[in-house]
Amino acid sequence: MSVTVAPRIVTPANAADTAATLAACARDGAAVVTVGGSTLQTIGNAPRRCDVALHTSALRGIRDYDPRDMTAGIEGGTTLAEIARVLAEQGQWIPFDAPLPQRATAGGTLAAGWAGPRRAAYGRPRDLVIGSTIALTDGTLARAGGMVVKNVTGYDMSKLYVGSLGTLGVVVRANFKTLPRPPTRRLAIAPVPEDLRDRTIAAIGGLAIEPVAALVIDGYSRIARYPGASLRLVLLFEGSEAVVERGTRDVRSALGRAGIPETLLHDGADAEHLFGEIVDAYIDAPGERTLTYRTTGLPSTAWARTRTSEALARQNGLHAESIADLRTGDAILRFSARTVATFAARLAALNGAVRAAFERATVLAGGETLRGSIDAWGPEPTTIATMRAIKAHFDPAGILAPGRYVGAI
Repeated sequence: MSVTVAPRIVTPANAADTAATLAACARDGAAVVTVGGSTLQTIGNAPRRCDVALHTSALRGIRDYDPRDMTAGIEGGTTLAEIARVLAEQGQWIPFDAPLPQRATAGGTLAAGWAGPRRAAYGRPRDLVIGSTIALTDGTLARAGGMVVKNVTGYDMSKLYVGSLGTLGVVVRANFKTLPRPPTRRLAIAPVPEDLRDRTIAAIGGLAIEPVAALVIDGYSRIARYPGASLRLVLLFEGSEAVVERGTRDVRSALGRAGIPETLLHDGADAEHLFGEIVDAYIDAPGERTLTYRTTGLPSTAWARTRTSEALARQNGLHAESIADLRTGDAILRFSARTVATFAARLAALNGAVRAAFERATVLAGGETLRGSIDAWGPEPTTIATMRAIKAHFDPAGILAPGRYVGAI
């Protein structure tokens, strides 16, 4: 009988302590998994080993914040909620757009390469990074960029670590460009009858003022509720009051022509809260009997991909829910079954069908048993040799989240 040993938990006090901890683990051959808010740990494969869980909770705080220059240095373990609160006092924000901001951290969000539904309007978090400090396994602190927006010539090394899922180093600090906080926010939710869905989606494409987010939600009954409607259109407008009002009038007119008689409107903090619930749902995995994929592609194909997932679910005796992003092209596809055993028996067939149907599909969330039974990434990319060489250079002992990344890196 095998015995599972719980990892040793360490909480470095500062950046230097983090680097020293990694160096000691490298000498001992101890596998390290970095833990921030544990909100995006389901992305990628489960590491093959975890001897040490390195918590970043002591690496917390906002440094060198200059509201006039609109730049801020943020420790890796700082929660997104704390960042939002401090910056809001100066009428600014960083649109991380990530799930569970009360727990999620800046370092973890970058390490996961998170890109939310508002990135078509504001860019991804990585696009706002202007500098970084990374703890490496040789005990050094690698610094790139700085606190000036235009300070990078050549390759921006800060971007290398974004999306690496903690397999190259630990983000102990990131410097960001901040943005003016939108003064007005409005969320519109409209029902989409089955016979009007194509017409409704087409109507959104012709809006004079684009919403910062445009989603079609099928299922996910706990979010963006509309009485009696399973399929809902959700549009988020942000900006000046005049822009939001004009956008609202255009939407109501366009939806009216498509046959949608009514739209629910939510403003201000209410809109922010409801939209946050939608983003949280991307990684929500109720129970152990669900599995969620994120597929990427052109915005014009997002809705079609959700319909394909519905067909795949029927073929495999599963239930499907989805979120089609009409601006970024993401399609969030959540499959579920009545029991874990039922899903497990059909998992191989479903995963094979998903890989065959979608060129780019990665596992985003789900039950631990299900996620552990398949590779989260699918076929290896043509750049895998380069990726392995980078891993070997930054982590020659192979101790950082081994196996979590593409190609079991």
